[in-house]
Amino acid sequence: MSAIASATPAGQARVQRLERIWAERPGLVGWLTTTDHKRIGLLYLFASLVFFAAGGVEALLVRTQLAAPNQHVLGPAAYDETFTMHGITMIFLFVIPITTGAFGNYLLPLMIGARDMAFPRLNALSFWLFAGSGLFLYMSMIVGQAPSAGWFNYVPLASRAYSPDKGIDFYSYGLIFNAIASTAASVNFIVTIFKLRAPGMSLNRMPLFCYAFLAVSFSLLFALPFLSVALILLELDRQLGFHFYDAAAGGDPLLWQHLFWLFGHPEVYIIILPAFGFATSIIPTFVRRRMVAFPLVALAELLVGFLGFGVWAHHMFAVGLSTSTTTYFAAASLIIVIPSAIQIFAWITTILTGLPRFTTPLLFIIGFILFFLLGGLTGIMFAAIPFDQQLTDTYFVVAHFHFVIFGAAVFPILGGLFYWFPKVTGRLYHERTGQISFWITFVGTLLTFFPMHILGLLGMPRRDYTYPSGLGWGGFNLLETIGAYVLTAGLLLIVGNLLYSLRRGAPAGNDPWSGATLEWSTTSPPPAYNFPVIPVVSSAYAMWDEDDRRADAARLNRGELVLERGHETVASTVQDGDWDEVLTMPSESPWPITLAIAVTAMFAMLLLEHFVTAGVFGGVALLALLGWHTTEPQES
Repeated sequence: MSAIASATPAGQARVQRLERIWAERPGLVGWLTTTDHKRIGLLYLFASLVFFAAGGVEALLVRTQLAAPNQHVLGPAAYDETFTMHGITMIFLFVIPITTGAFGNYLLPLMIGARDMAFPRLNALSFWLFAGSGLFLYMSMIVGQAPSAGWFNYVPLASRAYSPDKGIDFYSYGLIFNAIASTAASVNFIVTIFKLRAPGMSLNRMPLFCYAFLAVSFSLLFALPFLSVALILLELDRQLGFHFYDAAAGGDPLLWQHLFWLFGHPEVYIIILPAFGFATSIIPTFVRRRMVAFPLVALAELLVGFLGFGVWAHHMFAVGLSTSTTTYFAAASLIIVIPSAIQIFAWITTILTGLPRFTTPLLFIIGFILFFLLGGLTGIMFAAIPFDQQLTDTYFVVAHFHFVIFGAAVFPILGGLFYWFPKVTGRLYHERTGQISFWITFVGTLLTFFPMHILGLLGMPRRDYTYPSGLGWGGFNLLETIGAYVLTAGLLLIVGNLLYSLRRGAPAGNDPWSGATLEWSTTSPPPAYNFPVIPVVSSAYAMWDEDDRRADAARLNRGELVLERGHETVASTVQDGDWDEVLTMPSESPWPITLAIAVTAMFAMLLLEHFVTAGVFGGVALLALLGWHTTEPQES
């Protein structure tokens, strides 16, 4: 029972005051100026799903082109642009934004008992910058100059000599832009996790979901500067005639690969770590027991993020690095298996020793574990240097990558959509349709990506827009294309189920799954202030401590930890989660979207080489910042 349901008239009066204080304007203006982490999470969700649909159409175009030898669905240039935009979209505009931006924003403050993120306006700015970067990148397709050098954009292919149009510039500016948004979001998550936890939520009582997001946030914070530096050097080469990557002038093309993969390999774990957080939330709920080896799983999540920075050169075994260097990176690549194996052991053991209910969310998590195992095993194979050198740039790499990225990252996202759908909408999805959609998606994923291993072993190179007949590749490619359409059918069934349930689903109540973490203690959907009373926590499975939740209800009636006198939340100490101070939080504001629009226009003018106009928009951005800081709330 929620604290509101058992509130006395005095408690109800305090709740009504909270509703007035935390209410935002209705309608479109309310969404444009919102600083509510839940609304921002939903904005991220809808935007990233739109980009997912675009990336999915691009994938289907690629698979249709390759369904048979000598196809002409796409020409070579259009094929290059399509697979490049597919990679950029799925990595930068879908997986990371939907996990950190959508799920992280919506759920993390609820899980730690906070009323908002630490920096609500910065949170809004992160979303609008992300949206601007996505529009900026897709503008390249509208003007017919999309990037075409692959999602990792190797030089010299990306140099002005080989890519003279503005496609690579769209890529560079768009990703610098995107990195600003992700960096701001990372800082916000780190401060929120360390400072806004509910009283009593010491680090060892923090949900494993939060450890995963802490590891992701630190990884983003340290990985993105390498990408930004690489892109700035590339633009200096392209725009001003520098020679950082020009071997003929003393530069080094491998510098791009080092910088890119110093970002790119941690990026793989940035993509996969939220999936670990989803699994550690969903499994305990549906097997009715606490996670086995909780401290080791928490450490393993952090270690995966840390070790991910030491293996970047295993993407470069074929470029001629010294034997001692490649041997070090091969060993480091094997070491990272250890924390991953700890988590797999903990997930499987928890399921086997619990009382599993195989509902749709748990099915997607089991599918995730299977695909993560398959993708992990082929990852171990790539740590063997001769094997890697033989299969570099073949479809075996594509198969490994997609089992990890789609099977192991997207399946938990789909499981999470079903798991938290009742909390976000207040309604239950249709369970039988959900299970059918899982099996169609599972079969489609296997059909699409497993034959790629065989094609890779047969020598089919990646990124060729077609292939001749008579090589024995046609049958496997046709099977993959059929799989892609089956996979699409499964995804469309998921969308249909959730849209139908949004209108017609049965009422969910506050806690339909008997979940373990604090988001299930409030109403569905949660109110603007999240909790009528700040919860006090005594374990990592706060909702299973019934005495604590009854104590919350009593505090509401006594007026303790309600904070109904202002737009406030509680700050706590970093390690022990003790009460520290009360913070006044900023409310809705027009400045984040104003600043994002000015920055977007500035990047567009830079691309068009209208430097004066870009300077004007830069000035507008500074004025927006000035307006922003004239209305800062005061600490109390």
